[in-house]
Amino acid sequence: MKKRQIAGLAFVFLWFFIGGIMHFVATETEARIVPPWMPWPVAAVLVSGVFELLGAAGLLIGATRRAAGIGLFLLTLAVTPAHIYMLQRPDLFPVPLWALWLRLPIQAALLWLIWWSTWRLHPRRRPA
Repeated sequence: MKKRQIAGLAFVFLWFFIGGIMHFVATETEARIVPPWMPWPVAAVLVSGVFELLGAAGLLIGATRRAAGIGLFLLTLAVTPAHIYMLQRPDLFPVPLWALWLRLPIQAALLWLIWWSTWRLHPRRRPA
């Protein structure tokens, strides 16, 4: 792995490690962004927090890194309805509208970074 990919991997790890912890530290706050059509918002927050922490841990082990990357990629896609709900109902959240819109390209960048640092095909060096 190149230094840039290691830096990307470190960023992805910290993003999901800190985010996973926040699911348990600020459960009620996190549950407020779960769209109302989704049942059991607190359970959804706790389960997704567990998956974020498991995914972050999986990034640390070479043998599980690709699987963890795939899982975190899918988890990131799965939380998209929460971002869209916040955009649809910005009056319910103490976040500037520009920040809610900014989350979408940040999420796209995060998806790319997960892919790039964990499970894209890495060229192998040929023996000299």
